[in-house]
Amino acid sequence: MQTRFSTEQLADPRIAEAEKIIRKCVHCGFCTATCPTYVTLGNELDSPRGRIYLIKDMLENGRAADAEVALHVDRCLSCLACTTTCPSGVDYMHLIDQARVHVEETYRRPLADRFIRALLARVLPYPGRFRLAVRMATLARPFSGLFSRIAGLKPLSAMLALAPQALPRRLDQPKNGLFPAQTARRGRVAVLAGCAQSVLDPEINRSAIALLTRLGIDVVMPRGEGCCGALTHHMGREEEAKAHARRIIDGWMAEIEGEGLDAIVITTSGCGTVIKDYGHLFRDDPAYGEKAARVAALARDVTEYLATLELPDLKANGVSVAYHAACSLQHGQKITLQPKALLRKAGFAVREPAEGHLCCGSAGTYNILQPEIASRLRDRKADNIRATKAQIIAAGNIGCMTQLAGALDVPILHTVQLLDWAYGGEHPSFLNEKSIMLKPVEVPAT
Repeated sequence: MQTRFSTEQLADPRIAEAEKIIRKCVHCGFCTATCPTYVTLGNELDSPRGRIYLIKDMLENGRAADAEVALHVDRCLSCLACTTTCPSGVDYMHLIDQARVHVEETYRRPLADRFIRALLARVLPYPGRFRLAVRMATLARPFSGLFSRIAGLKPLSAMLALAPQALPRRLDQPKNGLFPAQTARRGRVAVLAGCAQSVLDPEINRSAIALLTRLGIDVVMPRGEGCCGALTHHMGREEEAKAHARRIIDGWMAEIEGEGLDAIVITTSGCGTVIKDYGHLFRDDPAYGEKAARVAALARDVTEYLATLELPDLKANGVSVAYHAACSLQHGQKITLQPKALLRKAGFAVREPAEGHLCCGSAGTYNILQPEIASRLRDRKADNIRATKAQIIAAGNIGCMTQLAGALDVPILHTVQLLDWAYGGEHPSFLNEKSIMLKPVEVPAT
């Protein structure tokens, strides 16, 4: 795509980066076939190609974002299906990230939108605040219908619909943050505690830690690490995202430079995509650039790491699993084979839903901020999953799990929870609640 940035504009590193990305786009339109918003809405401006035109025009003319630009940038899920499809290697992720920052810095949103976004940024990344907010949701639920009828407050109604009725018990963490290997020690990793997931489903990390320690891995969780910055990063609140990221980088660097880490294991794929990009996020930061790059180089999705441990093959257990590929895993991190291979190795019969490349509509805070589009995508995804007639759904991201749970009767669990059960862990409590008893398997010694 031809650009007309001035020499003065290109002296700005952000503009120079955007110009290089934009010039790679050849207008081919391959991205439109896999873009969830274009497939759903049919509007060119809600496709990656259309958004690139809008961003190019805005940046070239050095103007502030307006309501139209904000609308179409906001509608992007950052699912990155377009980057998987693009034959020209357009780095759409960093372009849309930059556009979000520009919108946040130059566009004054309507009051209700500013309020909702500030609320999300001040609550979701903080487990204590988020836990309190979920409890208070019970009191606010009677007003959900009213909120849904007021355009600016629809996100509040969506938030209440997603909030669980009750919260599970927290993960018990040792004072020193170390979960020691239960067999001969063969490695040492950190596991991201996270923010929203630690409140909504701490059993995910509990399962990951149980499985890893049984496999001879020391697991450490530095205290006070908190949010990785993903939630605020995707809202264009760059400085807030960096503040969260610096805190977590400091905690992990203390472990890296102390007893060392073989990997930083992440059980929320949305977080993993951002953490693996820390080197880019802090590329111009002299204090954190090198540290961020070291952390990013160690970051591994839990299935990515488990695939290196050569788990034994188990006999078929008679359980069918529909594998939901989270966008942040398949498109953001390009991890497509390991989760399914691990499930099959553990004895599960894996079924893949149609249109697996399309987003379920979760996308961080998207299902709150864009509830209508998110609901349509969720229902489409649910129909495809339902058609597999699988007994269980496996996913690698808490956002997807929360999004789909309201549309499906089939139990949905994190991939690592099923792997933990298969390799000698406890029967997942959620399956007991659903009266699904799985055949026990004999686990060979590791």
